[in-house]
Amino acid sequence: MLEYLIIAVGGALGSVLRFWVSGAVAQRFGEFFPFGTLIVNITGSFVIGFFATLTAPEGRFLAGPGVRQFVMLGVCGGYTTFSSFSLQTLNLAREGEWFSAGANAVVSLVACLVAVALGHALALTLNKA
Repeated sequence: MLEYLIIAVGGALGSVLRFWVSGAVAQRFGEFFPFGTLIVNITGSFVIGFFATLTAPEGRFLAGPGVRQFVMLGVCGGYTTFSSFSLQTLNLAREGEWFSAGANAVVSLVACLVAVALGHALALTLNKA
């Protein structure tokens, strides 16, 4: 039962952080394109790649299952917004904004894969230091 509470608390923190980051980005750059969701998904991908590698059994920092669940399932799960991304992309397409819908899909996929790979690579470097 404690695992569920740990994940729930992490998810709540991640959700609040997502709301703040997405809102700050939207306020700064406007809402004509879902930049806030894009930034959240890229940074969340980086964090989960970095943390998963840094705290893996062969990683530099030993983290117990509870800590890994809190960060990766809870915080990152609450923070990243794939469902929001999907809805915003669908809405762009339904509004005839095909270029923006396609750009959001392609940039999100590529940038998030690059971000998770960079987080992984950075943690591998730190693990060796």
